[in-house]
Amino acid sequence: MQGTAISAALTMVAATQAAVPTNTPLPPTEMPSPTPLPTFTALPSPTPDFALLPTATLAAASSGEDNCLHPINRGEAGPTSNVRFENQSGGAVSLSINLRTNLFGQCGAETYILKDKEKLNVLIPKGEYWAWAWITYPDGDTSNSTGTFVNRVGDNHTFIVIIRKEVIIVK
Repeated sequence: MQGTAISAALTMVAATQAAVPTNTPLPPTEMPSPTPLPTFTALPSPTPDFALLPTATLAAASSGEDNCLHPINRGEAGPTSNVRFENQSGGAVSLSINLRTNLFGQCGAETYILKDKEKLNVLIPKGEYWAWAWITYPDGDTSNSTGTFVNRVGDNHTFIVIIRKEVIIVK
């Protein structure tokens, strides 16, 4: 019985030894090569085909819209009339008058500066005007005033345009 016990013990030791993993070396792993740093490579610019590019053209103004953001061409604007601007606003005025396209095909803008209670006589081309005034009061406050007036072809008298605090009128 002692032999059987020794034999069983040695079998267990042998089985345990067989179960112990061996120190097997791992296969060599290939080392990655260093990644090159990015470089800037300019792409060739395409050569334009100039025959396909659009040419510059003048855009026609749509009906009812004036492109009048320029001084009035007085040499071609036709006959003029005397106008007297009267500042009754209570402050200094920067007055902008804008001529809509008149019978001579002319339009544009002019600016006048008037002190409080100042009257200014000018010759302006005949036509329909839109007026806007920036008013600076003695205490530093500001406001604006707007209005329209028509300098008709048949009118040969001096007409008076009055700038008030909130409106520009013709007298």
